Amino acid sequence: MPVSHVIDYQIKGESIQIVEVELDPLETVIAEAGAMLFMEDGITFETKMGDGSNPNQGLFDKLFSAGSRLLMGESLFMTHFTNRGNKKAKVGFSAPYPGTVIPVELSRCPGQELIVQKDGFLCAAYGTKLSIFFNRKIGSGLVGGEGFILEKLQGDGKAFIHAGGTVIERELNNETLRVDTGCVVAFESQINFDVEAVDSLKSMVFGGEGIFLATLQGTGRVWLQSMPIRKLIQALAPYGSNSRKESSSLLGGLFES
Repeated sequence: MPVSHVIDYQIKGESIQIVEVELDPLETVIAEAGAMLFMEDGITFETKMGDGSNPNQGLFDKLFSAGSRLLMGESLFMTHFTNRGNKKAKVGFSAPYPGTVIPVELSRCPGQELIVQKDGFLCAAYGTKLSIFFNRKIGSGLVGGEGFILEKLQGDGKAFIHAGGTVIERELNNETLRVDTGCVVAFESQINFDVEAVDSLKSMVFGGEGIFLATLQGTGRVWLQSMPIRKLIQALAPYGSNSRKESSSLLGGLFES
């Protein structure tokens, strides 16, 4: 894996944040298609099939990577923004819905990797590798829309993920944390992640929290969001056709709160 480009950045805004990345000449940042807000003179962009972390990647590997991105609910392509000028220039990116942008230094994560919810990636320094991560736990497989298919970020540079509402970072020390299934944004790869059923039948029926909870166990960092997109859509349009977004699972979202 190549050494990631070193990028400077600034996060602006409060309820709807953007990340402004400053690139030196010939530096590159990769981003989700459609995430770009603005770019200054000197910045050029190119849409590619892949993150560019492996320049010698063959066609088959590129097609497999692209297919994996479709499974994660992401665009087939990624956009590479490069400063082709002779001075520093900025490019800005915005999240697709109100929330918070989280900067993560991947070099600080064990194994230089981070597991992210399937639509949480926003942008990252060139050299960052994005791949699909299948959760092997049976419980999370039963509610696949909430953690069966995740995204793995690998590298030694800066990556940015977005989340809904307010974000809190928790440091677990051989502990267990139970969370609403849609509120897990990211966690370090040594954390064990599963989805378990609520014990009490009464809580299932009347608690309003759904019948499943995400369980995070181990030692490491986790990031939680207060307003996943599913809850935001349900609050704004409770009977609309999109009210079950992010609930596509083997159970069909039947038991979602």
